[in-house]
Amino acid sequence: MTTLQVAVVGSGPAGIYTAEALIKQAAKLDPPVTVQVDVLDRLPTPYGLVRYGVAPDHPSIRSIADYLRNVLEHDSVSFLGGVHLGDDVTREDLLASYDAVVYATGAMRDRRMGIPGEDLPGSYAATNFVNWYCGHPDSDAGAFTLDAESVAVVGVGNVAVDVARILVRDPAELSRTDIPQAVLEALMASKVREVHMIGRRGPAQAKFTTKELRELGELSGVDIVVHPSEIDLGAFDPTGQSAETAESDRRVRGNLAVIQDWAGRAPAGESVAERRLTVRFWLRPVAVEGADRVSGLTVERTRLDEQGKFTGTGEFETIPAQMVFRSVGYQSVPLDGVPFDERSYTVPNADGRVLGPDGAPLPGEYVAGWLKRGPTGVVGTNKSDAAGTVRSLLADLTSEGAAARRPSPDELIARLAERGVRPVSYADWLRVEQAEAELGGTLGRGERVKIGDRVAIEALCRPPAG
Repeated sequence: MTTLQVAVVGSGPAGIYTAEALIKQAAKLDPPVTVQVDVLDRLPTPYGLVRYGVAPDHPSIRSIADYLRNVLEHDSVSFLGGVHLGDDVTREDLLASYDAVVYATGAMRDRRMGIPGEDLPGSYAATNFVNWYCGHPDSDAGAFTLDAESVAVVGVGNVAVDVARILVRDPAELSRTDIPQAVLEALMASKVREVHMIGRRGPAQAKFTTKELRELGELSGVDIVVHPSEIDLGAFDPTGQSAETAESDRRVRGNLAVIQDWAGRAPAGESVAERRLTVRFWLRPVAVEGADRVSGLTVERTRLDEQGKFTGTGEFETIPAQMVFRSVGYQSVPLDGVPFDERSYTVPNADGRVLGPDGAPLPGEYVAGWLKRGPTGVVGTNKSDAAGTVRSLLADLTSEGAAARRPSPDELIARLAERGVRPVSYADWLRVEQAEAELGGTLGRGERVKIGDRVAIEALCRPPAG
């Protein structure tokens, strides 16, 4: 068999782990098979959420980019950045140019709360804020002016924790990270003094991890406040489910230990801390208040009834807040021409094989990552997920009945050229990395400072001829 040509759409962890799995698994076949992988991304920059979804004060997690870099630098892998499926290239273009296509574009859209006032000025999706402080090219450096004294963050997952931490952290501590300079300056000028992090259910049902939670308690100049009744596992859960979960789940036990420690060291009397983080449970938002912009968030007390059904109690309170961030889950968006389940917000699949309307696998089409399974797991979960998809792909393409094809990715490059699209290569992208390292040195801020301006990135990746 000649070299298999595979396109992977998406250069985040799911996409790059797919490329790695293709190379490793193909080499172990009997006889071994050679694979050439083109990794496409709509952005000129690779790494997806590792670059644009991990908070700048988490360098240990961001080091995953070094691992992904090794994959992109493999001789059998090419990066084609700035190529948008649907605008620059069609599904049919890809299927005609490759033996197989793997869709791995993640989940980039926040779920909405569906409550009155959600679209008021000052009410945002958490990903908009994350994109801003991570320097995403889709975000404007001036998108956020932090003139609110009180902020509500709806959600108790790791993204909500990241947002809350960036808001209350002493911005001087971020100066040695790669956070964009304009963002750092906005945080330096922030008027935020209190952040309320709000969960619809109790601490036993919260999705954050203990490591993320513990970091909140280690922030200098920040008081953390919890309401003792809201962390009592039996106060709003007469079924005992919360206590059972705490007993059986190590992560939940760790979380509760951290939260109970916070309750035990609550500041007595007047606090001298510059900022405060109040963590609330068993409250669901029912309205974002305000006339011309956000002035508060009204929440309803919740509980589990005797049958374990989640319900409201009819008890309401309004939390003063001039800014609200929602972090209540994520959804994938449909890809042009690719089957999509509007209920689960995933591509219908069986073991990674994309399924058509009749439920049968579509030849040559596969899916990996959050687009395959929904927004669950951590970054590393994508590795095993990608490996499973690749097993299906190689089994299909190397079976005795597989049709012999001679696709040519060169045809795709020719089509793109006809449309005036020149993909950004890995070497082009390295000019951005070099410029960020030079900026870090110029500003005296460490190894690098991220460039978030799309025009500047494009100029570095695609310098004018001559």
